[in-house]
Amino acid sequence: MYLTKEVKAEIFKKHGGSESNTGSTEGQIALFTHRINHLTGHLKRNHKDYNTERSLVALVGKRRSLLDYLKKKDIEKYRALIKELGIRK
Repeated sequence: MYLTKEVKAEIFKKHGGSESNTGSTEGQIALFTHRINHLTGHLKRNHKDYNTERSLVALVGKRRSLLDYLKKKDIEKYRALIKELGIRK
């Protein structure tokens, strides 16, 4: 499995403040970005996997919504996060 409990805890510790703060916007965006990168690699190898493609599009939409929310709430955190994660906007 690509997303173990330890990897998930590390993502939230780095971006969410602590391992137990799984509801933070920054942590959720970082987790979605990790999942998007994994699914993108999968689709490069399996280009006819349309179910995964649909899931990827939905996940990108969720991340976009959270990024828009973060941009409205705190523009500095937004800029720092997209720079750190390498998200283009």
